[in-house]
Amino acid sequence: MATFDLTGLRAVVFDTDGVVTDTARVHAAAWKHVFDAFLRGRSAPFDIRADYLAHVDGRPRLDGVRTFLASRGISLPEGGPGDEPGAPTVHGLGLAKDALFVEQIDRHGVAAFPSTVALLHELRRRGCRTAVVSASRHCRAVVSSAGLLHLFDVLVDGNDAARLGLPGKPDPALFLEAARRLELAPREVAIVEDALPGVEAGRRGGFGQVVAVDRSGTQAAAMLAAGAGAVVTDLADADVTGRVPVTRR
Repeated sequence: MATFDLTGLRAVVFDTDGVVTDTARVHAAAWKHVFDAFLRGRSAPFDIRADYLAHVDGRPRLDGVRTFLASRGISLPEGGPGDEPGAPTVHGLGLAKDALFVEQIDRHGVAAFPSTVALLHELRRRGCRTAVVSASRHCRAVVSSAGLLHLFDVLVDGNDAARLGLPGKPDPALFLEAARRLELAPREVAIVEDALPGVEAGRRGGFGQVVAVDRSGTQAAAMLAAGAGAVVTDLADADVTGRVPVTRR
């Protein structure tokens, strides 16, 4: 059980994929399709659980390509944004994955986790501010498609990271930018994450609480070691106590 105590916290910042929206599995499937095509004749297929969680989940797209390929001892040229999707470059593989993800979202839409939506409503009812963060440039489109944009005071995504030069997780820069926009100190903010790099980012950023969501049921020990204060399999197992005091500015 995780408890958000609003006598000390003023805001909660949520990761997007796998925490707010059921899109982590779409990302994982897109990565498998792209990597398996590339790896054919070179290495074993991409493992949608082990490889995704260990090397790709929570990282900016190009970092995910680099980290996974390094785990197989494969090095590719960086290439550039003008590469053909699927070309044997870091950018080429990243572009192929991005195109496939967008195609799937456009075709099937986006579903939100009901327990997360219920938690967002309860937090806001008690005066808590909320933010959503993602390394993806598609965060706003994904959250809007799920019909949840109105439940967040702040959104920080891959477009902001590129514009501001913010490094990706496990660096806490994205979360710190959300706290800055909320006009709160990190100690007043809780982080909710489902990826190890994001959990580590919450710890490194000095946030007041880090709650990890382990939907696979396989990462609890690693998440606690990375800095999570509590691990749940679903946010239905999270409780809210207290209320954020009303302050006059």
